[in-house]
Amino acid sequence: MSRSLALFAIGLVFGGGIGFVIAAGNGATFDGHDHGDPAHHGGGHAGMAAHDHSQSVSLPAGPDAPSVAIQLHKDPMVGWNLQVTPQNFRFAPENASAADVDGEGHAHVYVNGEKLARLYANWMHIPSLPEGAEVKVSLNTNSHGALLVADQPVEAILTVPAGSEGS
Repeated sequence: MSRSLALFAIGLVFGGGIGFVIAAGNGATFDGHDHGDPAHHGGGHAGMAAHDHSQSVSLPAGPDAPSVAIQLHKDPMVGWNLQVTPQNFRFAPENASAADVDGEGHAHVYVNGEKLARLYANWMHIPSLPEGAEVKVSLNTNSHGALLVADQPVEAILTVPAGSEGS
């Protein structure tokens, strides 16, 4: 049993290490990709055709239209906890990059206009936010397009309150 665990641990160390070396050698980074940067969706990536951010989905306004609200809660230890509350929208990580279904997808989190993460749940910890920073959350379709209602992005924006001491 201990030999199996040892071999498993060695495989993880060397397998993971080689994977990181190969990824780094091919220019891969672990900070996600910028949806606004065409270089991240450029030629030579056949699989990226299905990952097209230019296709937005616009739904009609009304009581069943998706919306989103956000709140920042100071974390007792460090940083902030972002609470995302969508209405008429379901986070669907199991359908990421699949066909669009009205009312489901994921969110994008931005701080001062820079994409921080893709979000598939209602809560996210942000380790540090400067006082006055703008936090924006937008809802997106399964196929990564912007979700619009009456041709307006479904998003919420707030500003980190004064006196937050940058953490």
